[in-house]
Amino acid sequence: MDVLFFLEVLIGGLLSGTMYSLVALGFVLIFKASGVFNFAQGTMVLFAALTFVRLVEMGWNFWLSIAVTFAAMIALAFAVERLVLRPLVNQPLIILFMATIGLTFFLEGFTQTIWDSNVHRLDLGIKDTPWDIRGMLVSQFDVFAAVAAGTMVATLAVFFNKTRIGRALRAVADDHQAAQSVGISLQHIWVIVWAAAGLVALVAGLLWGARLGVQFSITIVALKALPVLILGGFTSVPGAIIGGLIIGASEKLAEVYIGPFVGGAIENWFPYMLAMVFLLFRPQGLFGEKIIERV
Repeated sequence: MDVLFFLEVLIGGLLSGTMYSLVALGFVLIFKASGVFNFAQGTMVLFAALTFVRLVEMGWNFWLSIAVTFAAMIALAFAVERLVLRPLVNQPLIILFMATIGLTFFLEGFTQTIWDSNVHRLDLGIKDTPWDIRGMLVSQFDVFAAVAAGTMVATLAVFFNKTRIGRALRAVADDHQAAQSVGISLQHIWVIVWAAAGLVALVAGLLWGARLGVQFSITIVALKALPVLILGGFTSVPGAIIGGLIIGASEKLAEVYIGPFVGGAIENWFPYMLAMVFLLFRPQGLFGEKIIERV
């Protein structure tokens, strides 16, 4: 086996895995604060990316477009809290989950109405030409994405573990009524966490939009976050990165070394099979909290 080629495939998989981690990070943020799986995260990625690229196409400055798009994600967070979450306080989690499904379809239609459904090219000024490192080719774009993801994860990990708001977020996730009884405002917490998830969606949308083009199929990328969440744990910010690295590396290695023996194209389904096997041994994920219920 060519060691350099193996390392090239491995590094490429690890770097591309950080792109999945960015999407998974948005799911983790919402789940930590509300205990519900946000089905609309993929659509939020599309909404952020399409809003940004259309503003740029209209002649707006790059950084002004970033600021306005983030302001739109904050406005979305306020709207979701006021119109969707507030009426459903203390309702069963399945009700909140169904609400995020409805939000998904509404946001898709709203995005298409105010913008369009065309494919848009997004250029972030980052070259996708590979670096030649001792015979290994490493994508410059993937390195940039990995640095962006690592920075965001480190910031959010400190935010959740070291700040008063972060502790309040964990309290809300554990028990809505108990959190309210000690003076924690569910409304403020939900706005903050949805705004943070909106920021993550914006970064993920820019990177995925630059890689694939800004189009409605970006929402499907959210499905790749499911194996990442299963491996890393639904409540762990660092787990989103570790899970993404595992999924990214395993799918690339499987495609190159196993694919030829089974007809190829296993990169699309191998992560789900890996997640299914993982569920049998550690259903809470590598960094997830093991819940023990006594009856």
